[in-house]
Amino acid sequence: VRLVESGGGQVQPGDSLRLSCVASGLSSAYDMSWLRQAPGKGLEWVSAINWDGEYTYYRDSVKGRFTISRDNAKDTIYLQMNNLKIEDSGMYYCATVRSLGSLVAGLRDGKLPDTDNFGYRGQGTQVDVSS
Repeated sequence: VRLVESGGGQVQPGDSLRLSCVASGLSSAYDMSWLRQAPGKGLEWVSAINWDGEYTYYRDSVKGRFTISRDNAKDTIYLQMNNLKIEDSGMYYCATVRSLGSLVAGLRDGKLPDTDNFGYRGQGTQVDVSS
């Protein structure tokens, strides 16, 4: 299994970026997530999408600004990031989700997903938002 992220870069607050993640080696369409890690901080979940793109989920701080989507014909997951903020800076990873049901149940209980929820992960693409 290989996940390859791209699309990161250095931008100013208020700018937009579109991240892509190309998956190969997966036997079928997986539920997927985007994660990020800021310098000196732990890995945090950003967004998730189910296998056919019908359902999407976001952490509160990115709701209304980020949009996750997928094109299964291209084996690609996207993260459109608008109105970027300095606190959005970090390394962004795409990852397979072990159990979307557990992830969603946790969100309903006010619990953000931790690393146990995720399986395969790419090498990441860097996003730097600064003025």
